[in-house]
Amino acid sequence: MITTAPLTLYGRAWCHLCEDMRAALEPLLAEFGAQVVVVDVDHDPLLEARYNERVPVLVCDGVELCHYHLDVACVRAALAARVAAAS
Repeated sequence: MITTAPLTLYGRAWCHLCEDMRAALEPLLAEFGAQVVVVDVDHDPLLEARYNERVPVLVCDGVELCHYHLDVACVRAALAARVAAAS
């Protein structure tokens, strides 16, 4: 089980793609016992400049996994690798 929050979801409060990605993440979070930190890029000018029209962007341990839509296979592989490394 993952005890930290390895996933960060960069998005916007009013973004329907961000809401969709967050909802699509739920089964993976449950499967791996993982957590996600949601960061609104509009609250930080540097993050807004970095991600702007690419949101949502999902990052795991500093590595960008996907943007716009959830790549389930990629996220599952990243979380599985993290679990294996912790064992």
